[in-house]
Amino acid sequence: MTPSVPGMTSLDAITLEVADLAAAERFYANANANANANAFGLGSRLRLRASQEPATGFRGFTLSLTVSQPADVDLLAGGAVDAGATVLKPAAKSLWGYGGVVRAPDGTIWKVATSAKKNTGPATGEINDVVLLLGATDVAASRRCYVEQGFAVEKSFGRTYVQFAAAGAVKLGLYRRRALAKDAGVAPEGSGSHRIEMHGAGRFTDPDGFAWASGQPVGQLGA
Repeated sequence: MTPSVPGMTSLDAITLEVADLAAAERFYANANANANANAFGLGSRLRLRASQEPATGFRGFTLSLTVSQPADVDLLAGGAVDAGATVLKPAAKSLWGYGGVVRAPDGTIWKVATSAKKNTGPATGEINDVVLLLGATDVAASRRCYVEQGFAVEKSFGRTYVQFAAAGAVKLGLYRRRALAKDAGVAPEGSGSHRIEMHGAGRFTDPDGFAWASGQPVGQLGA
């Protein structure tokens, strides 16, 4: 887990809104490679909440799990598929490393990836970082919004991509919506609720309708 940086606005936890809470809890428990924790071993970083808000197509965000080696990608992605996830992009080598993309039964898109191309030992299922990428219609406008809320920019590539400095339990970035959908292997069209709420910064809504709530979510996943 990334340590908190004092004085910097952070993303501490995420709440996913799901249509079938019991089914989502079962999926994330069964998809976990570590029997001692829920939801890919994300613990307090991820919560679930029942919601009937309509959502169709691409919800405008992806969650990425970065791991140390290809064997961990296969372990986590394979566990998710065995628990009921759909493969959007099979795990494969690329110029930047090795990774794949799956969609959970609740609709959330998860990318599991590593910059390594070879294994150095047996798979552990340990997650190095959790990254939330928000699809922005206007990356520059969204960047201004987040900077005004106290987020510090670490990397920026024009109007295509922004990575904010890691200050909390989850890393945050902005990616042009169409490019993010292409990276996930889905069509960019979508409407209705994003079905996600972020916690850590003050209460606000960004230009693309992503909602933030103050503080940590209440309750435990699967409780």
